[in-house]
Amino acid sequence: MTAVGLVLALGTLSPARAGDGSWGGSGGNSDTPSSGSPSGSPTDSGGDSGPGSIGAHIRVKQSKAASSDSTTATSSNANWKPPVCWYEPMYTPDEYEEFIKSSYKGAQEPAASYAKKRADEDYHKGDKGLWWQVQFRNDDYTEACPVTTDNWEIWVPPAQPKADPNQLTPEILSELAYNSTKLPKPQVVLSPSGDRLKVNLGTRVKLDSDFDRVWTTASINYKGVEMAATTVATPMALKVDAGTTDADPQTCTYNLVKSDSGYAVDSKDAACNVTYRRSSGAGTYPFKASITWKVTWTNSADPDGPAQQPGLPDGLSTYEQDVTVKEIQAVNR
Repeated sequence: MTAVGLVLALGTLSPARAGDGSWGGSGGNSDTPSSGSPSGSPTDSGGDSGPGSIGAHIRVKQSKAASSDSTTATSSNANWKPPVCWYEPMYTPDEYEEFIKSSYKGAQEPAASYAKKRADEDYHKGDKGLWWQVQFRNDDYTEACPVTTDNWEIWVPPAQPKADPNQLTPEILSELAYNSTKLPKPQVVLSPSGDRLKVNLGTRVKLDSDFDRVWTTASINYKGVEMAATTVATPMALKVDAGTTDADPQTCTYNLVKSDSGYAVDSKDAACNVTYRRSSGAGTYPFKASITWKVTWTNSADPDGPAQQPGLPDGLSTYEQDVTVKEIQAVNR
């Protein structure tokens, strides 16, 4: 049976909200406020610009507030996916015993056997360490999680000989931070405007704003387990796509350079003149402008710390606009 199957077998019990239904699990969390969240509220972002929380105790904070023209970072690598699930520290042995006995009381198979398995282990009472529980990025459980139902929770002693591959690490935190990052869309100005473009008449495309790097920190500080990772997205290039092969050029790319106010297109190459060679007829062309962001990560809350490996894929933020291109009407005499 899959992890999803165990969720269904347990009815309303969800791994990300296991226990008494509070944010951090069942009671006895003397290290934190009663809600189980490090700051006392599961919706507190930890700052004015933070996206909020992930899982049970991971806090996410971004350097800049997301605005109406921001978009979630899109990976330039179509095969890259953020983690579906991971283990987080959740319970002391006594808390774990209380959780199992209260949440699995009267449970049917396979949940009943799982509870007995933990009881036979005596919940590791008297041992030093913590029970870590699986947490999901999305609560709809539609993506496959590599954690098996035999290990819904794992016991992690202080001197762990070999970490579970799904156990939370700074690298996993960096991937979760990447997936939470909001990037500004490139604001471009078309001249003539997008609803008045003409065949064989050059269309000037200008980047109308400066950008600066954006960083997002994902961290956990719970029951003595403390770690953080920060992803840093630096704008590198602007790419313009006319939306049709009947344009000259169809695409053009400009590198961004650092200025006093941020990153911008070098002033000598600030304009990209696109010439449409064919009318859009009764329809439109999907004009796009994209910023490519180089993304690195550090294994701390410091965005200026040393970059870590393995690296993360470049990020993209895209502005889209439907443009209308008409034939120039000439009068013959």
